[in-house]
This record gives sequence, C-alpha cells and structure tokens, in this order.
Amino acid sequence: MRTQTISAAALLFMSTLATAQTEFPAKLSGHVIIPAQTFIAVPADAPADLQTSGKFADGPARIGSLGSREGKSAGRPTGVKFPFQGQPIQGHSGIKHMPDGSYWVITDNGFGSKASSPDSALYLNQWQMDWDKGIAKHVKTMFLHDPDKKVPFRIVHEGTDKRYLTGSDFDIEGFQIINDKFWIGDEFGPYLIRTDATGRVEAFFETFAEGKLVMSPDHMRASTPNPGTALAGVNLARSKGFEGLAASKDGKFLYGMLEGPMWDSNKSDWERVGTQQALRVLEFSVADEKWTGRFWFFPFSTGADSIGDFNMIDGTTALVIERDSGEGTADKACPAGTRAENCFHNIAKFKRIVKIEMNDSNVGQAIRKIAYVDLMKIQDPDQKARKPLNDGVLTFPFFTIENVDIVDAKHIIVGNDNNLPFSTSREPNKADDNEFVLLSVEAFLQAK
Repeated sequence: MRTQTISAAALLFMSTLATAQTEFPAKLSGHVIIPAQTFIAVPADAPADLQTSGKFADGPARIGSLGSREGKSAGRPTGVKFPFQGQPIQGHSGIKHMPDGSYWVITDNGFGSKASSPDSALYLNQWQMDWDKGIAKHVKTMFLHDPDKKVPFRIVHEGTDKRYLTGSDFDIEGFQIINDKFWIGDEFGPYLIRTDATGRVEAFFETFAEGKLVMSPDHMRASTPNPGTALAGVNLARSKGFEGLAASKDGKFLYGMLEGPMWDSNKSDWERVGTQQALRVLEFSVADEKWTGRFWFFPFSTGADSIGDFNMIDGTTALVIERDSGEGTADKACPAGTRAENCFHNIAKFKRIVKIEMNDSNVGQAIRKIAYVDLMKIQDPDQKARKPLNDGVLTFPFFTIENVDIVDAKHIIVGNDNNLPFSTSREPNKADDNEFVLLSVEAFLQAK
C-alpha cells in the first residue's frame, strides 16, 4: 500500500467523521435465557482432565476439590462454586445466524487466560432459539481438535491421538462459516484457524499487518525476556488479538478486528486516529490464504474501551459491539466513591451496537460510524423481557457483550458473555445467565 503523510489536523478531521453517528431506538422482539449453570460433557475419547473444568481458574495452584471455591466479580461473590463437573456453557463470544434459522455460537478460552484454562475444552454450539418460550434448544456441539498436527506449537494434549484443543492453546473469539469450513479468530497470537465441519483443524495462519507480524506476549514466537530487556517483536498487548471476525458476503475475504490498538514504535504510543486509540481491521484472502495488506482503523468512541463482535450487514456496512468495562445499573450502585461486596462500584454506561461503513475509499483510514443503538435502553412495549426492567426499559448492563449478527432486514440478535463463574452484572451477587435478545431495529439497519 502506498504510504501517505497525513497531518494532525487531517487525522483529527478523520476521527470526527468516524465518530459522528445518529442514535436509533431498539425494540425488544424476543428474549432467550440459558441458565448460568448449564454444562455439557466432553466426548468419550477426550482426556480425563477435560471431564472437569476450572481446576486452575483461580490462580496457578490446582484446586483439588470440585465446588470448593466461589467465583467473584470485582470482589463480589457470585454464588457459583467451582471447579465444575463437565464444561460450562459460557463465554459466548461470537454468533452466526444460519439459513435454517439456527445459530452457531462460539465459546471462548474458558477462564480468561492461558494459565487458567488448560482444562477448558474449545468448542462451538448450534442452537435453535424459541423466542416464544424464551429458551434455547441445543442442536449439537463441535469440539476443536488437531489430530493432523496443523498447529505448529506444543498444545496441552500434544501426546494424545485426537489432540483436543484447550483454552491454554487458543482464545477463540470470532468465527465465520464459508463453504462448510469454520474460520476462527484467536486472541492469544493472534492467529487464524480453519477447521472442517467436525472441528478438525485443517490450517493455521499467523497474522500480518502491512507485511509485519502481529505479535502479542502470548504469541508462540514471544519468549520471556531477561530483566531490563524488552519483549522483542511484541506489538500488541496481551488479550488484545482478534475479538471480531467478519466475512464479505461473497465469502472471498475475512476481516479480523483486533480488540486493542497496535504499538507504534516510531511514536512510542498506541495507534490512534486523532486523539482516539484505534483498532485495526485486517483483510484476509480466503482463496489466496494470506493477508492482503489492506486494513481499516476503528477508533474508539469517547467512553468506550473495547469491542465485542463484528459481522457484515452487506458489502460495505457492518455491525460492531462497542462498550465500556462497567457492569450493573444505577439502582444497585454503591454510594459514590465506595465499593462493597453487595453493590456495583463501576456501573455500565456505554453499551452499543454500531453500524459502520468500510469500503475501498477508506482503506488505510478510519471506518465511518453511521449509527448506533443503545443497549442500556431497549424498549419493551410488548412485554417480551424475561428480566426486570429499569425505569421502563430493558438494560443490557453486562461487563462483556460479545455476540451480534443480522437476522433479517428488521432484526439483529445480541448476546452476552457471562464469564461463569466470574460475572454478576444484573444482580451484584448472582452469576449472570447467558442471554440473547432479538431486537427490532429496521430504521437503524437502513441508516445511511
């Protein structure tokens, strides 16, 4: 790509264009609840270690007894004890609406880090949503495995035949299905993985931005430095790899959105558009199986610090979850300047679904933010909500909201990641359920 020199004033103007957007209302058309403590068993040929999970979820030392430790959310007891028998249905981190009306949902690495998740199996679930009854019907589970040793680094279950993958191998956060192949974005490397429809790994790709390797501290090529020396080659913060993975409507390209900005060594700062930190959206050619070098910037809006999911609407526009790190609502907040075990000290304020535009004219520049809906004020005139309202509206006050996709010309689906047993965002001391909301947002989807 041709290098251009852009003035500070031009960058600020681009940032202003990128963040200017119109708010549209969202009406609740359906609400599905999957109870927090929902578990599945691993396949019979999986290692015994995967029959239970969460044995390292609270630090480096193994927890010896099932159900002996209570989860906490920012210091608040959640009421759920671990380790677990089986694998919890949690960590929902990406969703795809299928032509038959079902939904595939990906589960992330498990308990938040490489060290905490060696007994967390990696898998995707297919669900049928019964919006009338408010329940999700499980169709099937696809466990990721690597019997052909396509993953080039040592995995947890290296010496087994099936080589089931775990949350210490990858943190899978986004996916697409193209010609019955599952393309999965990882947050640790970041990496891109392709599997068949059974979850068998077929290909593995490192990530490049303008020809330069993108590498977090958890990348396979990163080694622990000696005291006083830099972590050579690392240009992305830990846990800031691919959070969203979109695909062009023709299936020719994938678009991986990082969760954090890359490090600009020339400026000794994180990449920015204007004054705002900006995430790269990197283009990958499915046919050529390589990164094209094309990219776009997604600058954070004021008040936001993370994205949650990313799916295309059409050839040039897409849906992105943009959010802060708060959780809970004002009616259950701690007194100002205090924190306690039974109240929220950092309430949710910025939880949005943003419609963006990225096309050939803004390659290498900031995407355009067209419009948004505020997930903290979902209208419920038809009384579809299955959780209590706040001041007449349904809020979605979760710490992590990581699922969004278009359903039809009028509706989108949005879901949370409940981080079991570590998130309590509706009630200070009750672990969050997995929730999905069907939102009527026709005007938002038509916004230009």
